[in-house]
Amino acid sequence: QVQLVESGGGLVQAGGSLRLSCAASGRTLSSYAVGWFRQPPGKERDFVAAITWSGGSTYYTDSVKGRFTISRDNAKNTVYLQMDSLKPEDTAVYYCAADPRYCSDSRCDIKPQTWGYWGQGTQVTVSS
Repeated sequence: QVQLVESGGGLVQAGGSLRLSCAASGRTLSSYAVGWFRQPPGKERDFVAAITWSGGSTYYTDSVKGRFTISRDNAKNTVYLQMDSLKPEDTAVYYCAADPRYCSDSRCDIKPQTWGYWGQGTQVTVSS
C-alpha cells in the first residue's frame, strides 16, 4: 500500500503557473504508475496526466497538452505536475493516484475507477 499527499494548490490568476506535488508516505512510488486527476465544481473526476513507473512514458488529456508537464523524482518519492498558462476552466480539486496495474509504457487506463490509491486532493483556483 501507498499513501499519497498532494500539495502546491492555491489561487492563481489566468495565465499563471503552479506546480503540484504528490508525495508518497509509507512506501516508495518507484514501482507505481502515478496519475493526476481533477474534479471541477459540480462535475465528475477526470483524467489529467499520468507517468509510468519508469518515467519513460507520459500521458495527457488533450486540454492540457502543451501546458502541463508531469514528472517524477523517485529518489524523493514524489511526482510533480507543472501547470503553466492556467485557465479558469482548470479550476478543480486535483488528486494524485497510484496504481501498479493499468498504466504502462504501451497503454494507460484513464478511468478513475481503475486506479487503486488516492490522495486527499488539493484545490486549484484560477481567476479570470
